[in-house]
Amino acid sequence: MCPDATLNFDKLKSENTSSDGYPVSALAFLGDGVWGIMVREYLTVSAKCKADKLHERNIEMVNATYQANAIKMLLPILTEEENTMFIRGRNTHTAHTPRNKSKSDYHAATGLEVLFGWLYINGNTDRLKELFRLVTEVYNG
Repeated sequence: MCPDATLNFDKLKSENTSSDGYPVSALAFLGDGVWGIMVREYLTVSAKCKADKLHERNIEMVNATYQANAIKMLLPILTEEENTMFIRGRNTHTAHTPRNKSKSDYHAATGLEVLFGWLYINGNTDRLKELFRLVTEVYNG
């Protein structure tokens, strides 16, 4: 059972921020949310269209295949520590793989989510924005 907690962003960023401070699955959980909100913000600001079209585009960007392609593009520019976090996420055991996604894409996407969760929990939002910007410039023109 997870303990009840009061949301305190300063506390999140100041305690247990080493790469071993949180379970990989927790970082992936957080990173999935970080990726999702960044996609939604990007689409809202750049697309300027109705919600149904935003939702369609969101589905295209928030999935294992897109995220796997994104991390493949980012790998050459990751720092050693960032690469270590990606590998920890990619190599983590997952309970299942969605039927319509390849196992390798799903694991790569999990690695990206762990990286984004780790960067966020460490308060490295400038790096998050930089990596996300690079992905959207390459894949969305």
